[in-house]
Amino acid sequence: MRIVFFGSPTSALPSLKKLREAGHSIELVITQPDKPVGRGKKVSPPPIKKLALDMNIPIYQSEKIRKDTGALEKIEKIQPDLNVVVAYGQIIPSSIIYVPKYNSVNVHFSFLPKYRGASPVQWAILNGETKTGITIFELNEKMDEGDILTQEEFEILPHEDAAELETRLAQKGAELLIDTIAKIDEIAPRKQDHSIATYAPLIKKEDGRIAWTKDALYIERQVRSFTPWPSAYAFLGEKRVKIHNGRKTESKIESSSHGEILGIKKEGIEVCCGEGSVFLIESLQPENRKKMDAYVFSLGAKIKPGDKFG
Repeated sequence: MRIVFFGSPTSALPSLKKLREAGHSIELVITQPDKPVGRGKKVSPPPIKKLALDMNIPIYQSEKIRKDTGALEKIEKIQPDLNVVVAYGQIIPSSIIYVPKYNSVNVHFSFLPKYRGASPVQWAILNGETKTGITIFELNEKMDEGDILTQEEFEILPHEDAAELETRLAQKGAELLIDTIAKIDEIAPRKQDHSIATYAPLIKKEDGRIAWTKDALYIERQVRSFTPWPSAYAFLGEKRVKIHNGRKTESKIESSSHGEILGIKKEGIEVCCGEGSVFLIESLQPENRKKMDAYVFSLGAKIKPGDKFG
């Protein structure tokens, strides 16, 4: 097939690679503009742009695809058989969706209609789901509401963080995409049950802030779901501390102050949480420093039981 591919982050890379390996002709890659990233705010291209350049595929970067007549003109000139969308990051207008013979399909990292929206992997982990999935669906003008072509369900592993789960789903999604395209003439699309839809809004930096009044199991999921970004974090004095790894312990306490450090051991730092639960911080990253074991941090920072995370 002649395909126009829409994608931006690392999670879109396996699908583009698999499409090329399967013999499809990628006529154009449309991606987000280069943006400043990291502490130094160095302007960097989206990962999908780097791969497209390596593959010698033409690239078009659009600031606002809904108002971009240039993008539409390019697609109309190509007359592709299919648009493929994987984590593109913008809502695509109907003027573009319906240009190709087979319209447009989207690879979504959830078992729709659960977790429509920009951050399905993070919210599935945070909400304690034990399963998620991949959905290939027909794009329409609404947010992840198109008819389903194919789906596959996967377990969320007990200690899997968002980065690990998304990497696994991206690979599985690429494989399912190739199978779906191969059978696209035979598949009968099915409507989603909108009455049971749930939503996964875009993650914001402040979502990572830990509220120690929550149960330690929730905080464990928060750490997993916000890795690598925006990271779960708390304040020790005036300094922000990112929590990279940790877990709920079996300990229960009857009375203490939420966020209070209960104990320090080689395994990490024990913190009082809601409902008498205890969270063990195993590794962390102090402000403007590298990731380290929590115990090593405790020695250098000279913290002790009774000190408190804000």
